[in-house]
Amino acid sequence: MIDPSKLQDMMREAQRLQERMQQELKGKVVEGQAGGGMVKVTLNGLLEVQSVKIDKGAVDPSDLTLLEDLVRAAVAQAIQRAEEARMEHTRSLAGNLGLPGGMF
Repeated sequence: MIDPSKLQDMMREAQRLQERMQQELKGKVVEGQAGGGMVKVTLNGLLEVQSVKIDKGAVDPSDLTLLEDLVRAAVAQAIQRAEEARMEHTRSLAGNLGLPGGMF
């Protein structure tokens, strides 16, 4: 049987760990690029957009579809990199807690 007081302590520790993880992820920065770097999107580990940079050469008023595709590709790459960073961070925290690595 689980001791209710220990369960509360475990829940508090889990909440502290989650808050710590959120703060650390907020500080992680990843970048996605498309068009040979003509479009760059920077996200933090919480998937919040930090910046979007578009080279003038990527802007062709007669072909905005290309620019839209480049932005979409850069965002997708940045999200993928942020997700990878989040998983690595989670694995690291799990290892520090002595949890099996295969859990994440």
